[in-house]
Amino acid sequence: MCLIVFTWQPGHAQPLVLAGNRDEFHARPTAPLSKWQDHPGVYAGRDLEAGGSWLGIGPNGRIAALTNIRRPGQPPARRSRGDLVAGFLTGEQSIEAYLQAVTDRLDQYAGFNLLLGDGQRLCYLHSAAGTPQYLEAGTYGLSNASLDTPWPKLVKARHGLETLGSQPQALLDMLTDADQAPEHALPDTGVGLATERLLSSVFITGASYGTRASTVVIVDADGHREMIERSFGPLGSTLGEVHLQGV
Repeated sequence: MCLIVFTWQPGHAQPLVLAGNRDEFHARPTAPLSKWQDHPGVYAGRDLEAGGSWLGIGPNGRIAALTNIRRPGQPPARRSRGDLVAGFLTGEQSIEAYLQAVTDRLDQYAGFNLLLGDGQRLCYLHSAAGTPQYLEAGTYGLSNASLDTPWPKLVKARHGLETLGSQPQALLDMLTDADQAPEHALPDTGVGLATERLLSSVFITGASYGTRASTVVIVDADGHREMIERSFGPLGSTLGEVHLQGV
């Protein structure tokens, strides 16, 4: 994922509402949201090149989501960051034990933000900081920097979530906002002005790189979970939609 906004309200009727976009090269092979036949109880999209995922849910209230940290010049990584999502969803370790194992091998991954939940708690890890942070109730956003870094796309999407609440189709529509930020508001992450402009919209439209999937997850206090994903091809062409309920 390259943009995630979420509201975490433990103890409320819908403790977690999450909406996010995965941005990736269109040539990278990907399977859309589905039940993983090799891991019962796991529902996620799948990167068919490295085998991992960017967002999914698993047994016992598990949820995991990932964004990359934009840092040009990072050395090649030994492991795919998608393993971090897949490993938590398919395993049985507590959040604490899993993150301890992750922090012991941080040097094997390129920079990332990782969000993990177990139905009772929600935890955030920024790879450069290396210290897990359990989140209090609130509305948050993640893009390719750190938690709540106020890039225009993050601020816009977070406001959209606050306005729309738990309306899944409205949230999916919000995630298709392709308006680019004005030049004066762009961050400087070292990729050049043209690329900063391309990447500044909530929904990225490109021939070779862009938003591949928009996903909404809604978790009810009774454990009922709803997950909807829209898939996209080059230039924002719609490929399909998957809607799962009660998973």
